[in-house]
Amino acid sequence: MAKIKAVKSNVPVEAPAWFSLFSDEDIQLFKAGKHHKLFNKLGSHVVEHAGSQGTYFAVWAPNAKQVSVVGNFNGWNRSSHPMSVRWDSSGIWECFIPGLGPAEYYKYFIQSHSGYEVEKGDPYAFHWETPPHTASVTWDLSYEWNDEAWMAKRKMEKPLSKPISIYEVHLGSWRRMDKEKPNAFLTYRELAEQLPAYCQYMNFTHVEFMPVMEHPFYGSWGYQVVGFYAPSSRYGTTQDFMYLIDKLHQAGIGVILDWVPSHFPTDEHGPGYFDGTHLYEWDDPRKGFHPDWKSFIFNLSRHEVRAFLISNAVFWLEKYHIDGLRVDAVASMLYLDYSREPGEWIPNIHGGRENLDSISFLQELNQVIHTEYSDVFTVAEESTSWPGVTHPVSQGGLGFDMKWMMGWMHDTLGYLQTDTVYRKYHHGQLTFSMMYAFSEKFTLPLSHDEVVYGKGSLINKMPGDNWQQFANLRLLYAYMFGHPGAKMIFMGGEFAQRHEWRHDFSLDWHEINNPDHQGIQRVVKDLNKLYQDHPALYEANFAPEGFEWINADDAERSVISWTRKGKNEQDTLIFVANFSPVVWKNYRLGVPKMGYYKEIFNSDNLYYGGSDLRNLNELETSPIPYNRQTHSVSLKLPPLAVIVLKFSHTYGWFKPQTKKETGTL
Repeated sequence: MAKIKAVKSNVPVEAPAWFSLFSDEDIQLFKAGKHHKLFNKLGSHVVEHAGSQGTYFAVWAPNAKQVSVVGNFNGWNRSSHPMSVRWDSSGIWECFIPGLGPAEYYKYFIQSHSGYEVEKGDPYAFHWETPPHTASVTWDLSYEWNDEAWMAKRKMEKPLSKPISIYEVHLGSWRRMDKEKPNAFLTYRELAEQLPAYCQYMNFTHVEFMPVMEHPFYGSWGYQVVGFYAPSSRYGTTQDFMYLIDKLHQAGIGVILDWVPSHFPTDEHGPGYFDGTHLYEWDDPRKGFHPDWKSFIFNLSRHEVRAFLISNAVFWLEKYHIDGLRVDAVASMLYLDYSREPGEWIPNIHGGRENLDSISFLQELNQVIHTEYSDVFTVAEESTSWPGVTHPVSQGGLGFDMKWMMGWMHDTLGYLQTDTVYRKYHHGQLTFSMMYAFSEKFTLPLSHDEVVYGKGSLINKMPGDNWQQFANLRLLYAYMFGHPGAKMIFMGGEFAQRHEWRHDFSLDWHEINNPDHQGIQRVVKDLNKLYQDHPALYEANFAPEGFEWINADDAERSVISWTRKGKNEQDTLIFVANFSPVVWKNYRLGVPKMGYYKEIFNSDNLYYGGSDLRNLNELETSPIPYNRQTHSVSLKLPPLAVIVLKFSHTYGWFKPQTKKETGTL
């Protein structure tokens, strides 16, 4: 954990010397909202000035009457270290305290013209005191990275040109194994010794962390952020978090952060009502207070607030080598009437419900990120039919690289929760996603939101007896990996945890000793490998030419079949999914090419806990037209399972058989 000084420092209390990190150009960019690296200027910075090391402080509080720095180094004396407001109407207060170094607690004491007084944490602090304590901490971000190979490779590839299989993780509950402190958090460094190896073993390409930014209430899962520029000190220091990312990169695992620019909590030490006015948030609760989360909403019409947030996104990419940002609650930003009744919201200047400030902010955010970091990607958690979320800004879109496919998730889980007897009456619910699958670039999310608040775990959502539940879950995962789009599974889902997610406890790792749970873990591991080994599953993952139905209409037998295609015709894969518990023998399927096909994956494999009904021999096509194809094959379709076929060879191809293959001695 973080090792910082506890109560009082021996730093001498000296009068602040004037010093500034801001140039005139910095101030102009800040006022215009175009300064995208404010973390180098605002906040606290350990620097040298006039031959002396000390700490420079700068805070934006334009409506304050007086501001001072208080901390353990001056006994929290509000008059010891006053700050000076700049003369350029920027509203920035500054001071330099000689002799003050890293690991010192501090806050800003702010007096407003109205008589309001408060001690605030630093919105730009790089480190915070461990909650429930609320002080900011002076800190140095220096770290010697060892992920050069990863970063160099990243620059050579387009972010969406490779497989993207995401393991979503909540740091505080992935695993808790401290023997001295039962149920204690793993530190960043302890996680670094376990999580990269596990992701590597499971063949995930990326890990996505639920918000790591400092948050006062652990039960918010990180979505109520106060310290936007600091990883939570619950698990260690900033360098410890860098070490975790470094280790993931060295293991070949990309890192995505959940990022929350939509709202922030009302805790007194946070950015809310910062200088005696609603500085970071809207002053009208119809625009500035979120009814669902009881939190403040950023005022994105204010240039300095936009610069604060865009700088924050850039900060994580630059200082922490993050590979992608998943932007939380985008829908709540786009609509002025989100979760509001008539009269509880204010229309835009055109009388509509679209939030024009948020739209332009998200567009600017994505333009800045993609200009500065062309090798990272952004993902929108957007749950409505807002058009063009992943379309270029130049075409009127929001500019994200991907969007969560919430419709696919809801429809698929709803269909699979239906008793198998009635699935044929809901067949359209299963196939509907392909009607809009390429309207955006999608991520298929099986996220934490689906396994909390009494919704039950994924395995417990599945109908039937124990065998059918596990078969249905294997079926879900195999169908997901065959469906176009990036993939995401929340931790615990990869081994079918029975209990829904509890943020105060570790995952139930003991369950992987059970053969049924082992089977789910194996199927996820192998599906990730299948995804990475076959270009047909990722080369055209977001384009219509990468997918074609064979038969989407076999509702009576609850079977669907389709092809996934890459740049090379030889890479084409055929998926056949049987959503019924019935074994379909001699199931005829039209295929795109005559010759021989081989089954390369079967979720009913005994290795995964299935009934082991497989097509072991090569499947020879017959000149029987079927499914609009000139040739077809006859298959055995196992119950509640997906099989994957790949073209093997044409007629006339000959391979000498060994004695073992012919069964001779």
